[in-house]
Amino acid sequence: MPDEPATPYGEGGLVRLRLDVSYDGTDFSGWARQPDRRTVQGVLEAALAHQPPGAAVPRSVVVAGRTDAGVHATGQVVHVDVAPLAGETSSGRMKVDESGIPDLERMRHRWNRYLPADVRVLDASLAPAGFDARFSAVRRHYLYRVSDAPWGVDPLRRRDTLAWGRPLSVDAMNEASKALHGLHDFAAFCKQREGSTTIRELQQLLWRRVDEYLVEVSVSADAFCHSMVRSLVGALLLIGDGRRDRAWPERQLGSRVRHSAVAPAHGLTLVRVDYPPDDELAARADQTRNVRSTPGQADTSSAR
Repeated sequence: MPDEPATPYGEGGLVRLRLDVSYDGTDFSGWARQPDRRTVQGVLEAALAHQPPGAAVPRSVVVAGRTDAGVHATGQVVHVDVAPLAGETSSGRMKVDESGIPDLERMRHRWNRYLPADVRVLDASLAPAGFDARFSAVRRHYLYRVSDAPWGVDPLRRRDTLAWGRPLSVDAMNEASKALHGLHDFAAFCKQREGSTTIRELQQLLWRRVDEYLVEVSVSADAFCHSMVRSLVGALLLIGDGRRDRAWPERQLGSRVRHSAVAPAHGLTLVRVDYPPDDELAARADQTRNVRSTPGQADTSSAR
């Protein structure tokens, strides 16, 4: 679904809140609200409507990074604009401060009592001036977990770890990853959307073996296009098990033709979103909305 524009900070006397959210994506049809589908945005907005943090039910939340069906998050960030209260909540049980917002620690407790067990609000705070959960972000960090054990995945990790039936070479995958770092057109590794650019700056793509049969890859970028992380992981797993040579991902990148090696969603987790210092938030949001292109290539689409 198309993005809804963020309400400018302070417009109409509204107060912007930042919420830090964690969820198990297994039983969700992704982040974005959809008719007749269970989504993270849908259940979170239902909790905010049930226990509004202001004088009225707030408008829809704005998220730092939309996740696909089955993808998890331990460090998702959203913002929501609310109309301030005067004096106390409608129940009369909770005082409000000079901002017109009730005690957010108590509100977090109320939201979590209402939310299903697979979504938690970890923190709630007044957002600094200029903060936009989506456009102020400078980078997103994802983690993908893979088990190459001959017997599959530990049953307690089956929801967040991919079972890969072949031994993986971390060295081979890291060697192949080097050519993908930097600013590129990742059309070969993205599900393209009309009006959206596939140009991204990949800042980290690092594999490590954390246990005898458990491999993790950390992926960081200023932003990601649709299915980009899973496509990168899927391609590099074929390097790791020897079915493709180490130069294959670089050739794919240059071809700009999307391939079918997309890793399943359940191994992927959004772990953190980085923001600049408070006095740079508004400028960062403006910069992100601007067009981007690789050297020598024009592009008229804004970043996702």
